Amino acid sequence: MSQLVEIAFKGNRKEFFLWESEEAPPVKTAVIVDADRGEDFGHVHSTGELAQTRNKKVAHGLGGNLPSQKARRLATEADVRQHKATRGDDDEARKKAIERVRANSLVMKVTDAEWQWDRKKLTLYFTAEKRVDFRTLVRELASMFRTRIELKQIGVRDEAKRLDGYGRCGRQYCSSSWLPELRPVNLGVAKDQKLSLNPSQISGACGRLMCCLRYEHEFYVTTRRRFPKEGKSIRTAKGEERVISNDLFRERVTLRGDEGEPRTITLAELRAELDELGIPFPAPGGPPPKMPAVVEPEHEHGIDEDEETPELVAAAEPEESVGAPLANPPRRPAAAPQSDDPASARRGRRRGRRGGRRGRHGGDGQGGPPSGSNPQSPPSSPNA
Repeated sequence: MSQLVEIAFKGNRKEFFLWESEEAPPVKTAVIVDADRGEDFGHVHSTGELAQTRNKKVAHGLGGNLPSQKARRLATEADVRQHKATRGDDDEARKKAIERVRANSLVMKVTDAEWQWDRKKLTLYFTAEKRVDFRTLVRELASMFRTRIELKQIGVRDEAKRLDGYGRCGRQYCSSSWLPELRPVNLGVAKDQKLSLNPSQISGACGRLMCCLRYEHEFYVTTRRRFPKEGKSIRTAKGEERVISNDLFRERVTLRGDEGEPRTITLAELRAELDELGIPFPAPGGPPPKMPAVVEPEHEHGIDEDEETPELVAAAEPEESVGAPLANPPRRPAAAPQSDDPASARRGRRRGRRGGRRGRHGGDGQGGPPSGSNPQSPPSSPNA
């Protein structure tokens, strides 16, 4: 019976494999798994129900589907020694790759190098602001290392996740320790949390806004809905007062009256005070606001959000050719001014029709309405 297992590799890289046995190996056990045209070395990260749940939710999962690759066997002591020797050669390979990048004058930063356990492939991770033509670099590295070379471009957040480290909070990076998916963060979440808008103070080691700002945002939005809106004037036992600030963690509200002296009371005391006066609590209503649109300063995917993609333009053209309604339909010509003269009325009707009398179906030949016309349409003149 096959068991689903999640295997962790160097740089927080994880993949799912099938373990063909009734019992899956324990967590952190070294195993040999299938790799690209060979075998690789990794450690068991999760098994059983946890692995099945993560397979559906994490970014590197398969959406609940079973993988095609298999975990072959448990690693022996010789395999572990070979793995340590291979990891020791990663830094040397990275240094040589950096030398060739500089020799070819390529605008790219080689972040990390990873040898496959059987040394049949060398993967180089790099970051770059623009597209890089590294075909010559790949040929030079292939002739230098005598193996298959693979270059992977990653973003700055993925770079921090792979290299790992400790943030200003003193703990390991969230992206490296537990965060299942890296999502962009913008200044809107910092505004909702009343933080400094100086990017240097709320940015992580990768140079982007810290990931913790996003998963704490929902708490601030939900909690603030229980407080009165800052800057709003409310009538209390002391008269008309304005809400100066809200302390979400201590559940305190700071008010300022007409005399200019502030006072701080708890949220429960403010509710009780307003209930005694028969005044409804002025808490903001409505559903919680959605996350603002994200516009990153660097477009890692190469497509600007404001640009119109060719696929969208091509898909819009066939709809107009088969009779789809236009966005701005042409205006119909204004009706001719009415006149009391029957002759001028007939001339106006002839000028308004294409081809004069041609195309009329029936009629008396004297400019009367054609047969089959709309009987509810008003006459062109009172004498018609």
